[in-house]
Amino acid sequence: MNDRIIQDIAAEAGSSVIPMRWEKGCFYLLDQRLLPAEEKWIKYTRARDVAGAITDMVVRGAPAIGITAAFGMVLAAREASGLEGREFLEHWDREAAYMVKARPTAVNLKWAVQRLSRVAAVAVQTGVTGREVAEVLEAEAMAIWEDDIRGNIEMGRLGAGLIPESAGVLTHCNAGALATGGYGTALGVIRGAVTAGKNIKIYAEETRPWFQGSRLTAWELIRDKMEVTILVDNAAGLMMKLGKINAVVVGSDRIAANGDVANKIGTYQVAVLARRHNIPFIVAAPVSTIDPDMPSGDAIEIEKRAGDEIVSVCGTRIAAKGVKTENLVFDVTPAELVTAIVTEKGVLEPPYGPSVRKLFS
Repeated sequence: MNDRIIQDIAAEAGSSVIPMRWEKGCFYLLDQRLLPAEEKWIKYTRARDVAGAITDMVVRGAPAIGITAAFGMVLAAREASGLEGREFLEHWDREAAYMVKARPTAVNLKWAVQRLSRVAAVAVQTGVTGREVAEVLEAEAMAIWEDDIRGNIEMGRLGAGLIPESAGVLTHCNAGALATGGYGTALGVIRGAVTAGKNIKIYAEETRPWFQGSRLTAWELIRDKMEVTILVDNAAGLMMKLGKINAVVVGSDRIAANGDVANKIGTYQVAVLARRHNIPFIVAAPVSTIDPDMPSGDAIEIEKRAGDEIVSVCGTRIAAKGVKTENLVFDVTPAELVTAIVTEKGVLEPPYGPSVRKLFS
């Protein structure tokens, strides 16, 4: 089993970027820390190394993290292929617990591990060998990946209808092919609008401190021959006031049951600015990003990372030694600031509580 079908689906939809590969029982990730300067692939054969790649930002973006975790757990099953029954599940549970701790905010990681855990439990109950369980789990991981990219394409089609015929569209962080299985959530909506023939000018915020906008969003759009303009993170308000930005489209790492949206730090302030200027603020995310058991964004754990990330740029320190840091990775945008949530199952509109309940009913 390989990823040829994924590549074909992405290419047909117009995306040339796929951030992961599965070949001959090995998982490969495009090291996003090095882009755009270097395109380097890293090979993984152990589940815990995959978890480390998630923590260390080799891969990022909630859907991509979920797919990566799924294949990490396939590797965990392959490591235990000589075990059966209870011994297999004990090994599996240890590796699953380790995997879900890799990034706490992105719910897709936990969702993917739980999905494979259910499949593993059923397979073990049938009495098959550990090797056969691993094969079943590989097929399930491939299904998650294929579902993701097909869902992204459908989100793009649905979300395109929310974008004006001629508009400047702002996105924050990277919610494109690099953050998914190979097409994009927020960038999928933008791709969909372009495909629909709309006159779109794309603006991407640089997204400090990892510069996912200037490094990643710009790289993949230019690679696919789409024009993009980079803005500093503080420019959105003025650009909206000048009438150059007419819509905002972002992705999400977790959406609560009431529609509160956790996304890359800086998203909340963009949503506030969009409301001030009467500009639609659209969130694009797969259903797997919605956490129906999370009543509101107040309960979402916000990841913190090392302060070194915000006092240095490309290895050069820019802040005085001894300064304190607060490196919050995500923020939560209240549901009342969100115009629409685009999923592969349809467009959710406020109030989001009833919309989410209907989606999961």
